[in-house]
Amino acid sequence: MRRYNNKLNISGKVIENARLSKNLSREELSNKLQLMGLNVDRSFVYRIEKQSSTLKDFELIAIATILELDLENLKKLMDKRP
Repeated sequence: MRRYNNKLNISGKVIENARLSKNLSREELSNKLQLMGLNVDRSFVYRIEKQSSTLKDFELIAIATILELDLENLKKLMDKRP
């Protein structure tokens, strides 16, 4: 499996910070993702945030929509990550 700096995704920490700033639990975020048609649970959110699971493009778009993250700004934030 491909990795970057030994991580399976580079957006997990940005997602976690955005989720916390919205005062959403992992369960609440996963429920909102389910309403968008994604078959996920809170462990999915945990693995994404801990960068131990890959993140598909449609999953990233759904998460960004729920957390009101601008994808261009998300890219800039990720570019700053080591």
